[in-house]
Amino acid sequence: MTVWTCGLFIVIMNTTMFNVSMPSIIRDLHITADLASWIISGYSIGYALSTVIYSRLSDSVPLRRLLVIGLTVLGIASMTGLFARSFAILLAARLLQSAGAGVMAGLGLIIAGRYVPANRRGSAIAMISAGSAMAFGMGPIVGGLITEYWGWNGLFGFTCLVLLVVPFLLRLLPKDAPPSSGFDAAGAALTVINALSLLLAITRLSPWWLAVSLLSLIVHVWHIRRSRSPFLNSGLLKNRSYRKLLAVGWCVLVMNLGNLFLMPLALADLYGRSPLAIGLTIAPGAVLSAILTPFVGRWIDRFGNRLFLLIGHGVLAGVLLAQMLGVSRSAAFILCGYLLFSPAISASTASLNNETSQLLPRESLGSGMGFMQLMQFFGGSVSTAVCGLLLHHYSALPAADSYSKVYAVLLGVSLISSAVLAWYCLASRQPRGGEGTAGAV
Repeated sequence: MTVWTCGLFIVIMNTTMFNVSMPSIIRDLHITADLASWIISGYSIGYALSTVIYSRLSDSVPLRRLLVIGLTVLGIASMTGLFARSFAILLAARLLQSAGAGVMAGLGLIIAGRYVPANRRGSAIAMISAGSAMAFGMGPIVGGLITEYWGWNGLFGFTCLVLLVVPFLLRLLPKDAPPSSGFDAAGAALTVINALSLLLAITRLSPWWLAVSLLSLIVHVWHIRRSRSPFLNSGLLKNRSYRKLLAVGWCVLVMNLGNLFLMPLALADLYGRSPLAIGLTIAPGAVLSAILTPFVGRWIDRFGNRLFLLIGHGVLAGVLLAQMLGVSRSAAFILCGYLLFSPAISASTASLNNETSQLLPRESLGSGMGFMQLMQFFGGSVSTAVCGLLLHHYSALPAADSYSKVYAVLLGVSLISSAVLAWYCLASRQPRGGEGTAGAV
């Protein structure tokens, strides 16, 4: 799990490095903020889709083989991005990166759920969250340094370092031989079409793409009913508790990636900060989150998931309210807000994933956790795209007012998520923390 977390650290950093480089990319390629948001949202949706595909494949394909395939694709994409000189090639490289990067997120939780006992699983998942949190902290600094001195193309070169962990993981991973349950390729293709067409419908406000999305969804439902082993396990959606957790996961990533998209742009537009200065402003919050996450993992195992989900949501709502009212006060105000926001996101994510792993039966762990991550990162991709559209829509207003209005939207999402979470806690009777069993509902 330690070596896996190191690889995940580099993969997650690949996201946050590009967040701080957005102002430079917009300037160098002469594109608008809403178009540039596709560099983040396109990566996020590709990452989400590849995550659920790798998770689903883990039920029938050895983990070691999936690892080699995913990281090879990531390496090829990163080499391509080194020579990108146009928005089209840059976006293509990012999408190809996402197709390989999902292997780290998709299989990490599978390994924890499959091989770590329930009474220690919270700590294992918290270790993964710690690596992610540290990546969010170091990503802005490394991304700022590389962008400022070598340009944003250099960010792709750093991602190639993830290939160094492959020999160690191949030695340490169990040589599992999962049952050959088959893989629903048609269902996977329909899932990709569903997600991409819906994202295009939302970001372009296009009724045509909405029609494509609805039609593909109808075809997908028909396919699920006819398939013996569908790509998306529709039986999981019959579980009301699982559906509520999916909604909470979607909202948490909307808040997280929406804020990470807005902060660098606000720091550049309102305070004229360079990429390196932006990274140094964002980093302390994420580093604090990484320091606290191991303790949070132990507290989750001791006190249960729901307590930290509720605490995290309360902090998130408070920070987003403060940002809505005071984003124009100073860069230090944004720094202080993220010092609270980042640990709250890590605690909420670790608690949510642990709660989900305990809710699901073992035989559905791969598909259930994969679909949870699909919903989470789809929320993140929608968030960055919509935030970019809203900034463009409010471009006639003073910059501070436009950012305030977008933060108001994220605050609304946090309140919705808090309401669904409270509903879940009141309705569910699942045992808490490490006391739960995989099949208990």
